[in-house]
Amino acid sequence: MLDILRRETIYLWYYFSVQLEQIFGYWVLGMVLGSAISVFAKDKLHGLFQALCGKRLGALGVIPASLLGIASPLCMYGTIPIAASFSRQGMRHDWLAAFMMSSILLNPQLILYSAALGPTALWVRIISCCICGAVAGWLVGCFFPQQSFFDFTGFDDPVSRDVDSNLLIRFLKNLGRNIKATGPMFLLGVALSALFQRYVPAEWVGSLFGENEGFGVLLAATIGVPLYACGGGTIPLLQAWLMDGMSMGSAASFMITGPATKITNLGALKIALGAKHFALYLAFVIAFSLVTGLVVNWIV
Repeated sequence: MLDILRRETIYLWYYFSVQLEQIFGYWVLGMVLGSAISVFAKDKLHGLFQALCGKRLGALGVIPASLLGIASPLCMYGTIPIAASFSRQGMRHDWLAAFMMSSILLNPQLILYSAALGPTALWVRIISCCICGAVAGWLVGCFFPQQSFFDFTGFDDPVSRDVDSNLLIRFLKNLGRNIKATGPMFLLGVALSALFQRYVPAEWVGSLFGENEGFGVLLAATIGVPLYACGGGTIPLLQAWLMDGMSMGSAASFMITGPATKITNLGALKIALGAKHFALYLAFVIAFSLVTGLVVNWIV
């Protein structure tokens, strides 16, 4: 019995160490980039978004709004107060929808994490998230042109935690908070990936997520809801699944439904959207993820 336990421990440590070696550098770079943007460029990015108010872009404004949402390093609980502030200044709600949707799905930190999945998966993620934000904004503009889609009552203006007068200390404090927030989930993701690689046959992944592509996309969209807790934590799992035969479309579907239905995001969104619009949000996310997965499989 002890020999079996020792052998399994060696196997699991091997898978864990290999996975950690492959991804750790991307995680560190993501931490550094996210903190650097948060400390040195966050206000400039939000200033660019605020400057859109004076532009006569109409419905096309959802495109730069979606891109700026991706560039924003804030989590949802930081994004909503920013959006509330912009709303009080007269920002169009279709632009706000595009900004918030893409901000939920992707940020500079997660872009670097996703580079560990390879260039195809990285570009699929960036492009699909940008399109998702733009489509969300366009739909809000089409179906709610004369009414407020969001209810920002009770959301105060954002308060920055990066207030130290020394820029280096401010950056290091932000980096420490990032590591504390994402480190445990990242290591958990690597550990789950090691367990998965050791005990789940690769052919199962191919049959579930690869060979039957329509069902695989649907399954990936579904499991993205309960499995996604942290962007960095899911990268090791996605890497293992892709290596074992998961289709790129299934991965794309998972990368949309996961962050969009993360529990911590849903709590804030439910307050800002209200019950009716929150239900529409969930329906949109599921539908868009399924269509995206099928289109990606068709193209890739």
